[in-house]
Amino acid sequence: MPTVALNGLDLYYEQRGHGPRLLFLNGSGASIGTTEPMITPFCARFDVLVHDQRGLGRTSIPDAPFTMAQYAADAAALLDHVGWDTCRVIGISFGGMVAQELAVTWPERIERLALVCTSPGGIAPSYPLHEVAALPADERAAVQLRILDRRFTPEWFETHPNDRLLLQGMAQRALIEKTDEQLRGEAEQLQARRYHDVVDRLGNIGCPTLVASGRFDGIAPVENGRLIADRIPGAELRLYDGGHAFWLQDHQALPDLFEFLGQ
Repeated sequence: MPTVALNGLDLYYEQRGHGPRLLFLNGSGASIGTTEPMITPFCARFDVLVHDQRGLGRTSIPDAPFTMAQYAADAAALLDHVGWDTCRVIGISFGGMVAQELAVTWPERIERLALVCTSPGGIAPSYPLHEVAALPADERAAVQLRILDRRFTPEWFETHPNDRLLLQGMAQRALIEKTDEQLRGEAEQLQARRYHDVVDRLGNIGCPTLVASGRFDGIAPVENGRLIADRIPGAELRLYDGGHAFWLQDHQALPDLFEFLGQ
């Protein structure tokens, strides 16, 4: 799979599938490898372009600090590299922040935009994950459980085995050993996320936009999705029964995303 020199990075990316062109932007700490189960269904319907964002996965880790403008510029440079003047874009969580920055900066390049479990920053920030990362392990785990889905309690898991499996899967991902340099890359991403703010520029986005939020999301709450939809002309907000990973909890979410992006 290819690695290309862009914006001072050795940027790893993959392109696969057939159909309308779709740029897929991953979330905090996520790489192609860790989100493969989410990416693969889109490849059956779209020509998917996805990359490990700066500091993550198989992309190099440049000197700090990272900025949201750099993350968006990396995505735009990758579009140039593969020869895509325009495309559809889906951004998940942090990827939704990058997608917003990309769309307000280069609105003419975005055909359709899906913003999933994300926030605009500024007056409506996502939960401060940079603070969570600094907590002792036990406290960190407790906070992560609470904000992933505000319904999650031991009593909830007794009657919702699928949610218990979801939590176990995320816990397994957290156990993957990382080098100090990989941890630095993740920490720098969280710092860039900390200063994300596109609230006053969302009106620049002119393409059809779907904002999808989980009703029980403690990281990117519904009111943040509502603000995004209110500020983007013609945008639609859809709510789903789940938390920050609602597309794994509400079986209507993925079909809705496929339908919207495929139009």
